[in-house]
Amino acid sequence: MADLRVLVGVKRVIDFAVKIRVKPDKSGVVTDGVKHSMNPFCEIAVEEAVRLKEKKLAKEVIAVSCGPLQCQETIRTALAMGADRGIHVEVSEAEAQRLGPLQVSRLLSALAQKEKVGLVLLGKQAIDDDCNQTGQMTAAMLDWPQGTFASKLALEGDKLTVEREIDGGLETIRLKLPAVVTTDLRLNEPRYATLPNIMVSWARARPKPF
Repeated sequence: MADLRVLVGVKRVIDFAVKIRVKPDKSGVVTDGVKHSMNPFCEIAVEEAVRLKEKKLAKEVIAVSCGPLQCQETIRTALAMGADRGIHVEVSEAEAQRLGPLQVSRLLSALAQKEKVGLVLLGKQAIDDDCNQTGQMTAAMLDWPQGTFASKLALEGDKLTVEREIDGGLETIRLKLPAVVTTDLRLNEPRYATLPNIMVSWARARPKPF
């Protein structure tokens, strides 16, 4: 499907290398002045979407993030990796703390329909809350087939083959687009967003609000 459009979710999280500190009142973790970056599983999803475009199997890659203004940095990282457009669903820092998989799934399913995408790629989980529900809920809301924890992905026409690890070894499932796929660690190794590409992404139009 040369005209395939891919929607990729990118979440801003505290960087995996940062030592987490709990707030004195035990209400959460300290985020002020702490380095944030794109969720590692989301990086894998972006990389896979960009590879589909490079193989001319996809026409456009759209990165979407939900959260405060700083999420635009995460979207621009996706643009520097090769995404074509970014959509920012802006909410306040306080509201972002209350966002769960259900709310994010509703947003993603609405965007998938609005943008007329044929594939939604999401990281299988986020490292900040370890939730592993958004992909499944999004597929349910769209009534699309789903492939979770993908360690290998192959696209031919409107048929998608997903290989995933299970307790007994490997399992292969075949889906028909449109579909939702969540990515596991072994799917690929994300490319580094180089400084020139980051500068280009900052020079491009601001991520489109939603």
